Amino acid sequence: MMKDFFKVTELGDVLKLATGFKKTPDETIPIQQAPDRILAEDIIADRDLPGFDRSVMDGYALAAAATFGASEANPALLHLTGSVRMGEPADGSVGRGEAVKVATGGMIPEGADSVAMVEHTQLVDPETLEVFRSLAPGSNMIRKGEDFPEGAAILSRGCLLRSQEIGLLAAFGRASVRVCRKPVVGIVSTGDEIVPIHQEPGPAQIRDINTYSMSALVSQSGGIPVSYGIIRDRYEDLLATCLRAVEASDMIIISGGSSVGTRDYTIDAISALPESEILVHGISISPGKPTILGRSSQKPVWGLPGHVVSSMIVFHMVVKPFLEHIRGRTDQNGKHRNVSAFLSRNVSSAQGRVDCVRVRLMEKDGRLLAEPILGKSALINTMVKADGLVVIGLNSEGLEKNTLVSVIPI
Repeated sequence: MMKDFFKVTELGDVLKLATGFKKTPDETIPIQQAPDRILAEDIIADRDLPGFDRSVMDGYALAAAATFGASEANPALLHLTGSVRMGEPADGSVGRGEAVKVATGGMIPEGADSVAMVEHTQLVDPETLEVFRSLAPGSNMIRKGEDFPEGAAILSRGCLLRSQEIGLLAAFGRASVRVCRKPVVGIVSTGDEIVPIHQEPGPAQIRDINTYSMSALVSQSGGIPVSYGIIRDRYEDLLATCLRAVEASDMIIISGGSSVGTRDYTIDAISALPESEILVHGISISPGKPTILGRSSQKPVWGLPGHVVSSMIVFHMVVKPFLEHIRGRTDQNGKHRNVSAFLSRNVSSAQGRVDCVRVRLMEKDGRLLAEPILGKSALINTMVKADGLVVIGLNSEGLEKNTLVSVIPI
């Protein structure tokens, strides 16, 4: 077996390694199944959107110049020549001093460059309209191609498909779209003290939390978790399981067995995998320092701490960015929705490591406060109470009360 080593790598240097791993292949799916997937093609507008000048208000299409100087006391008088039916093209054109009735979404006739809101008008008789507001050209309407002109790049490969992107695809008639396949993440829980969650723990035993917390985090991050069960502290068993997981997965997470010790076999098992390489054994982060990152067959293999809180924080800070890369994401939409808040108390930190402090968000006197939740890394209640993490930098000795901090939601 490989000789133990433990050389701490800075967090920023670890994150740079993500680009060295291959991304998942593409697949084509209906857009109804595409929310929260990563786009795998560039989308170019094959027509103008909208395809015609369009009203955004119920009212009257007209030439704005006919309303210049109009007011409640001195309304503009226009000749009402007809109306535009919804879903039908506008017949004829609008001359100066004329108006045509339109509904929201209706086509604007030629000659009209604005829409007077119905609330700002009054019919004197069936053919005479009073307008009480002066309008500027383009008021209350959308020009042809104003949203997206033909030939414009509307979506780029690597972006997260949210409801708004799905709506845009529908607007251009795209019933299906190419996306990156969801990464399959194999999850292995190790330790002689771990028992299944349906089993009553005996003395010195604990239930398997990490399989379920890691599976939830993988699902929330766009992956497909696959559990490989609980593996006892035997090198041969762990290696056999990891070999199966590497064959069937895009990423492997092993919880437990990442520290340096006689019964910690994770680093030895990773080293024995096909085309393997240990990239990191130790990250300058607290909690989570003994984290391992290996590579096997161009796939990341993680050895995370056994303590549930440490493993969850490492996932948020380190594993998730790798998962985002593997599933093809390159855009920033919604990627870092951090929350700004004022620290409610002083927090100390040790230089030479990145401290991830769990915080609870609360509002007081009109300000959003981040209240540190103190507790040991093995206590899951600290994560249950937390709304996010505040990161204290490598060279800082801490943060003072009332410091404006950026909170990473968890």
